[in-house]
Amino acid sequence: MIQVHGSCVAIDGSGVLLRGPSGRGKSDLALRLIDGGARLVADDRVDLRVSGGMLTASSPVPIAGRLEVRGIGILEVPSAASAPLYLVVDLVEREEVERLPEPRTTSFLGIDVPLIRLVALDASAAAKARLAARMAAAHAEAKA
Repeated sequence: MIQVHGSCVAIDGSGVLLRGPSGRGKSDLALRLIDGGARLVADDRVDLRVSGGMLTASSPVPIAGRLEVRGIGILEVPSAASAPLYLVVDLVEREEVERLPEPRTTSFLGIDVPLIRLVALDASAAAKARLAARMAAAHAEAKA
């Protein structure tokens, strides 16, 4: 098991890990995804484990079900105990997002996971994350 800095949501049951430095918009994007039907897996710290040959994301117990909403506080939100990790979203500055990127992956505990880069506060960021999560889950299920 490893613990990583980030937020994780489950979109249609598929885990999406949002990474980036403090203040980059991880919790904000997670909130928009939750508002669109996703469930929180973990905010700020995410536990990753290998289970059945795939990565599973979960929350450390003390913060389970809680999301920090800047300007409001720490709130209880719809959550999932865990989710298979199918996608990592690195939240970056605009100039770091390529128009037509080559496929990327990142690795945890020896398992590669698709990686995309987004600007968290773009109006389309939540829609892009949902689309990429569905594509990554479909690809993973086709390989299984």
